[in-house]
Amino acid sequence: MVNFTHEDQGTSASCWQQAGLERIAALDPEKLFHAMASVIVLAAHPDDETLGAGGLIRMALGRGIDVHVIVCSFGEASHPDSTTHSAAQLAALRQAELAEAMDMLRAQGPRSGTLHLHCLGLGDGKLAAQQEPIRAALEQHAGERCLIASTYRGDGHPDHEILGLLAADCALAHNACHLEFPIWFWHWAQPDRQPSFRHWRRLALDASSTDAKARALEAHRSQTTPLSALPGDEVLLSEGFLQHFSRGAEIFRATWPGHKDAASAPAVFDELYGQREDPWAYRSSRYEQRKQQILLASLPREQYAAVLELGCSIGVQSAELARRSTSLLAVDASATALAQARRAVAGMEHVSLLQATVPRQFPQLEPGSVQLVVLSEIGYFLAADELEQVLAASAAALEAGGELVLCHWLHPIEGWPLDGEDVHRMAGELGWERIVEHREADFLLEILRKPAGAHGQAAGGHGGHHPGP
Repeated sequence: MVNFTHEDQGTSASCWQQAGLERIAALDPEKLFHAMASVIVLAAHPDDETLGAGGLIRMALGRGIDVHVIVCSFGEASHPDSTTHSAAQLAALRQAELAEAMDMLRAQGPRSGTLHLHCLGLGDGKLAAQQEPIRAALEQHAGERCLIASTYRGDGHPDHEILGLLAADCALAHNACHLEFPIWFWHWAQPDRQPSFRHWRRLALDASSTDAKARALEAHRSQTTPLSALPGDEVLLSEGFLQHFSRGAEIFRATWPGHKDAASAPAVFDELYGQREDPWAYRSSRYEQRKQQILLASLPREQYAAVLELGCSIGVQSAELARRSTSLLAVDASATALAQARRAVAGMEHVSLLQATVPRQFPQLEPGSVQLVVLSEIGYFLAADELEQVLAASAAALEAGGELVLCHWLHPIEGWPLDGEDVHRMAGELGWERIVEHREADFLLEILRKPAGAHGQAAGGHGGHHPGP
């Protein structure tokens, strides 16, 4: 669980720079905005849109592209202990600041795009329970050749995270580019423990956009300066925190049109298993049966105390792993698949089945409590940063000397950003001993051993205490 407040010292901007943030892949603005009809920026609270995407907004407007900024709440919970401002007064104040900030971002000139501000006025801190009006607002403005930017689904703030997931759904439905901008992630995360940022993209801002963003941030005075000198009115966004957003660039997690990621998995696979009970013919295909036999025969140990299987599907392999373990936790994103898996492991009381979408819902396990992690035919249904998080969490769960099994199809995977070779290459970056390697024309099987004395670091979960904006 992520537990943080705005009062924490947090990770400095210089720490992220030293870790290589400025060396991540660049977003080419000419390619990004080419043939773009409109941009939608989805923010939870006033100031999110400026902090994370103020430069993007200004650059799009300067290219004649219309921008719709959707702000879901007025951020009235930002100072819950204030004795000088009620929630209603804070809402009115922040709404006025938002309008001023948008004025700072507007581009001048007859060929400039138009900025449209849409305020939904939903409850601050309660957006997860108010998804329908947010979906409706997105659908109203989404369309062909649009770009959707939103807060990051792994930001550690529940309002920010639900917007990232809703925007992902909308982008997938409209075959749109989805850019997610982290806000609080920069504060609580640490580069060595959350290395997913290496797979994100950096948009360098031109001078005009940098200046417009700085002036827009100054408009959010209730967040960047104290409301008063009284307790409860302290500054929310410190100078150190603001340094993350004054680097002359904006950082985005990018999902390109036509690509899915983990957020898509439950719906995609529920539909697939609903249409065909055994879509990959695990029960009848000689290829699948032989591949499973090779995997099981390659396991170095006859018996394991605790096994974690990620992507268990309909439980055919789970039943075999259960016979070689004292405890098995089998995980899949699809409830439809797990209904079949329950029948496959019926009567095996030492087997637990869990519906979860990794990495976001990676099982909460004690570090070093698992002897074997099986990651079979699932790695390429994740984006690169998601796979990085799954590998980190798996490493943390494994005991020293524990084994990580990877087995993947080697042919093209349509609609997803990675393929089997990508998955195994990324796993190889762990630097662990490869104790088994079996390659055929159709699949690659590898087993990696965690070094003795190694302590993996799991990527942070989500939840806990969060700041207001």
